[in-house]
Amino acid sequence: MEDQLTASVLVRAPGEGPATWAMGSLFERLASGAETAGAFGMSLITQPPGIATPLHLHTREAEAFYVLDGTLIYQAGGELHHLAAGSFIYLPPNVPHAFRITGTTPARFLGLVTPGGLMGLYDEVGIPASERRLPGPDGQPLEAEIMRWNEVSPRYGLSVIGPPIPRGRLRLTAKATAQESGALRASNAD
Repeated sequence: MEDQLTASVLVRAPGEGPATWAMGSLFERLASGAETAGAFGMSLITQPPGIATPLHLHTREAEAFYVLDGTLIYQAGGELHHLAAGSFIYLPPNVPHAFRITGTTPARFLGLVTPGGLMGLYDEVGIPASERRLPGPDGQPLEAEIMRWNEVSPRYGLSVIGPPIPRGRLRLTAKATAQESGALRASNAD
């Protein structure tokens, strides 16, 4: 037990570490909660255009994303933000949030949770990735993953509280400024 609570130096070269296909996406673990004495978990996440999470919240973890490639609309509380390469977003625990990958190319981002542990949810729901790419027919059917997600997520303090951000129903209502660094407020267009 003591070994599990003691962090040590962790170095991963590109392509090292576990990779999981879950929810039509690739999760490459950079550091797990077990490897950081519970301090944080971090993954490199690749998701295809159109993928969307339902509105949900984490009761235990704070969450942060740093976008490397692609674009997404991110709902945090009652506000929508447009995130692109170089954008960063941080959410404390218990903030309702959802996001949708937009554009025509996959989005890649670093996902950080603190304390660590939440990334294990994706390992339980998904399957080991045979290659470091988005899953194709060799991935799991989404319907099976959603059933498993609903079964497993409460153990991780994740509560689904609403539907995903609707596809194609967003209208930007503010213009980007240098200070906003690409974060735009948006609202649903009815």
